[in-house]
Amino acid sequence: MPVIVTDPSLLILTAVLAYLLGSVPFGIVITRALGLGDLRKIGSGNIGATNVLRTGNKGAALATLVLDAAKGGIAVLIARAVLAEDAAQLAGLAAFVGHLFPVWLGFRGGKGVATFLGTLLALDWQVGLAVCATWLLVALVSRTSSIAALMAAASASGWLVYFGQGRMLVLTVLLTILVYIRHAENLKRIKAGTEPKIGQKKPTA
Repeated sequence: MPVIVTDPSLLILTAVLAYLLGSVPFGIVITRALGLGDLRKIGSGNIGATNVLRTGNKGAALATLVLDAAKGGIAVLIARAVLAEDAAQLAGLAAFVGHLFPVWLGFRGGKGVATFLGTLLALDWQVGLAVCATWLLVALVSRTSSIAALMAAASASGWLVYFGQGRMLVLTVLLTILVYIRHAENLKRIKAGTEPKIGQKKPTA
């Protein structure tokens, strides 16, 4: 963990603002703006890029991926520039929680993979790129977004150790645990062999 140097009141304000930023449901905003329908009634009902891809609009899915990642990254970078490293890590956590449990959607949000990656990239670009590469490699091999996400999240702590970034370990473990909790249903489908492949519509039955 980083040394706590920021005034507690500023840390609270940072957490609130980062949470609100993370709560912006870009997937829903983009799909509605493009007339693609209510994302919560499409495919898995998730608000992330993987489900946006199920609408058949790759551009919308890419935009959602970038913006969801940017939520975590921007929160970290602003907090670091204005305050310090302790605020940056807290901002990353708060933005991530905001995406998972957005106040605007009754605290039912996404699974946080893009925001997880964006947060890591902003905290340390080497670790972030390594985790992104892990996701890409597993996705290419398995053709399953959830498996790639879970493997990438699981690899994050190992990459931290490799690059000597132990100050991020507590935060990364927390984020990883949340990623796994949010993928509980995916884990059940993976075990049953019914998890949809990337770009495949989730069965309605």
